[in-house]
Amino acid sequence: MAQDTNNYWEQLERLEKLIKASELKAGILFSFHSLILGLFVDRISNFERILTENSVFMVFALLWLASVILSVYYCFKCFQPNMQLKYDTNVFFFKDAAHAFKDPEEFVEEITAICETNEEIVKQLSHQIHAESVIIDKKFYNIKKAIRFFVLSFIFVILMMFLWVMVEVIGVF
Repeated sequence: MAQDTNNYWEQLERLEKLIKASELKAGILFSFHSLILGLFVDRISNFERILTENSVFMVFALLWLASVILSVYYCFKCFQPNMQLKYDTNVFFFKDAAHAFKDPEEFVEEITAICETNEEIVKQLSHQIHAESVIIDKKFYNIKKAIRFFVLSFIFVILMMFLWVMVEVIGVF
């Protein structure tokens, strides 16, 4: 029974939206990290004394910085997932379309031949769906890690601010 290729194209569109969503999340995390790092660097003079005199604050600051670095690392990994999948040449893979054929005419011949049979289109679209699903899985894994380290970094910022208020404003420690 012939399958409707529209279902495959719709699935690819849905997967493309998920890829964009993961990259949007990574971009938002970058923005938050930039904002918080910028505020910290801009006001470093306010923290100079407590950084040098209070070891607990220094530990929180180092843990915060480590969390930020790990979060940013996983954000970068979201933009560049490492794929080690092997497929036959596929006219729907952008890299194959650009490099696997010696000239545009050869590509046109191949895609025309593939599009003549529904079975071959379904096979190649299925490979594309599988590849994009693997990409999305890796992207969301990395975004999940990035968000966890972002939350951890935010907790350290709150702890640092609390300690700073206790030491500098109230004079407790």
